[in-house]
Amino acid sequence: MKQVFIENILFIERLHRRFLDVVKAELERLGIDDVNNVQTLILYNINQDRMTISELTNRGYYLGSNVSYNIKKLVEHGYLIQERSPHDKRAVRIKLSEKGLALCENIDRFMERAVVHMQSAGIDSDGLAHTNKSLRLIERLLGDILSDIF
Repeated sequence: MKQVFIENILFIERLHRRFLDVVKAELERLGIDDVNNVQTLILYNINQDRMTISELTNRGYYLGSNVSYNIKKLVEHGYLIQERSPHDKRAVRIKLSEKGLALCENIDRFMERAVVHMQSAGIDSDGLAHTNKSLRLIERLLGDILSDIF
């Protein structure tokens, strides 16, 4: 069991890296060079929402990435808009600009193509749902272990 668990964790890391490679290749295919793969996933995670940077960080885990730096770059390149809260000037909410929305539409079409590839390989919604259920349970159990340590 221990070895299978370790293999799972390592495989998840490799899968994440491979996915980033595929997103990078899609950006290159689209001729987009002012945003990287991690920044693209940040945009895709925001999508139609308005949120603070801390809400974004809590929603997705951006391994090895500085979310604040990436947000700054996305604003500089016109993919994100920052808005100060009218009620609390310290709070800044972010949302996608038209350019950011257009990129997300491109990535959404890419995701649709990826799903077609998965389906043709015999991967279906039920299988993915079962995988997600197992991964959520592992995530929760690792959180419990972390709580026990501290």
